[in-house]
Amino acid sequence: MQVRFTKMHGLGNDFMVVDLITQRARFTPERVRELSDRNFGIGFDQLLLVETPTDPEMDFKYRIYNADGSEVENCGNGARCFARFVTRKRLTGKQTIAVQTAKGPLYLSLVDDDKVRVDMGEPVLKPERIPFQAEQQAAEYPVEVNGQLYQVGAVSMGNPHGVLRIDSVDSAPVETLGPALESHPSFPERANIGFMEIIDRNNIRLRVFERGAGETLACGTGACAAVVSGQLRGWLDSDVCVQLPGGKVDIHWNGYGSSVIMTGTADTVYEGRVQL
Repeated sequence: MQVRFTKMHGLGNDFMVVDLITQRARFTPERVRELSDRNFGIGFDQLLLVETPTDPEMDFKYRIYNADGSEVENCGNGARCFARFVTRKRLTGKQTIAVQTAKGPLYLSLVDDDKVRVDMGEPVLKPERIPFQAEQQAAEYPVEVNGQLYQVGAVSMGNPHGVLRIDSVDSAPVETLGPALESHPSFPERANIGFMEIIDRNNIRLRVFERGAGETLACGTGACAAVVSGQLRGWLDSDVCVQLPGGKVDIHWNGYGSSVIMTGTADTVYEGRVQL
C-alpha cells in the first residue's frame, strides 16, 4: 500500500506529515523507526498524523511519533507545520484551527508573513502532573548526575521538559548530559532536556535534547518550557526571542494562569509517496 506524505520543517525540526482523513494507513513503531532513518528511509525527527477528531468541537486530531517509534503528547514546531499542511491541502478554510491532542486542545492561527501562532495552553508546573519526582513545587530542583548536582527547572508543555541554564550553548554537554537527564529517575516518563543561554531578559539561545529523538535543530515545546522556566526563576520577561540552531521563534507568557503563545514559521520541503 502506498501512502502520500509531505516532508516539512519548523526551523530545521523536520517532519513526515501524513493525511489520514482522505487515506488510510497504519504505522507500527518498527516502521516509524525505518522511515525516520536518514540513510535508509525518509529521515525525520517526528511523524505527524492528521486524523478525524473524536471530540466534535475539534477540527482535527493531531498525533505525533518520535523517530524511535514512541508516541508523544505534543510538538510545537510540528503544530505549526500541521496548521500549514491542513490549509495547503484544503482540509480546512479556517484561519484558526482547533486541534485535539493527547494532552488537550491546541489552537493554531495563521498570521501575516507566513507564520503560525500556536496557543500552547498553560504550562503544567505541579511535579506530579509533569511528571517529576519532587515533594513540592519549586522553580528549580537539584538533580544529581554522576555525583554532580544540577539545578533543573521542570515544566510540562503537554510533554515533560527539564531546563538548565548554562554559560554557552556552544560548549554545553548536550551529547552526554542530555541523555543522562532525559532518562533520569526524576523524570519517570523521560523528558526533553533544554540547555539555555541567557543573552538578556528578552533573548536566549537554546539547544534541546529531545526525548526519543536526540538533539534536534529546534524544539517548539522546548522553547516554551525554557521561557516559562526562565521567568519563574526571575531571569526573563514576558516576551522572549528564542534562538535555536535552526532559527528563531517568539514566545510570550504572562505568568501563572495564562497560556504560552508561540509564533514562528513552517515550511514544506517536498511531497512524496511511500510503501507501507
